[in-house]
Formats: sequence, structure tokens, C-alpha cells
Amino acid sequence: MPDHFHALLTPGDGTSLERAVQFIKGGSAKGIRESLNFRFPVWQRGFSDHRVRNSEDYELHMRYLNQNPVKKHLVATAADFKWSSASGAATMDDVPQGLKPLATSAAARHG
Repeated sequence: MPDHFHALLTPGDGTSLERAVQFIKGGSAKGIRESLNFRFPVWQRGFSDHRVRNSEDYELHMRYLNQNPVKKHLVATAADFKWSSASGAATMDDVPQGLKPLATSAAARHG
């Protein structure tokens, strides 16, 4: 996205989400300032977060992230956005373990 980014992050042991975002924003800001001779702040302060609760929530957020450039009319398909995981250009980590499966209703279980 030209003015923001979305990411699904699973910080490692001993790294808080805040610290992980600080690494991303700090490192990229340094590179942007150096390559573009940019003297103003690159990122706004803070960030928004959402804890992914279960596998359905994970899938919902992955679809949102992948479709965001399409909805903003930047590309025709999610795979066309080269900075997206949907493009296939990046190696993705496995889906986080421990996500609760989608709950099924009693009617669905008993068919």
C-alpha cells in the first residue's frame, strides 16, 4: 500500500509485538531516509493490533490483507501486488500452531 502496511506477525520468544513493530518501522525508516534523502518522519507514532483468536479469524485477516490492494484499485488481482504474500514472491512461515479450529454447531456435527 502506498501509505500504510498490513502484516500478520507472530513475535518470537522474548520479543514483544511492540518491539517487533519497532524493528520493522525503525529499519525501514532508516533505509527510506538514506535512499530518498528524506528528512521528515516516515511513520506515524503507534500502530493498531488485533490478536488472531482462531483459524477462522486468521483466514479472515489473510483474505483482507491479500485483497486490500485490489479493493484500493492498485492491481487487478491480489497476486499482481508484488509486495503481498499473495504474489508468491516471499517464503511464508507456516500457519501459527495453536489456533483453535472453527467451532461447529451441533447440527453440523450430527448432519
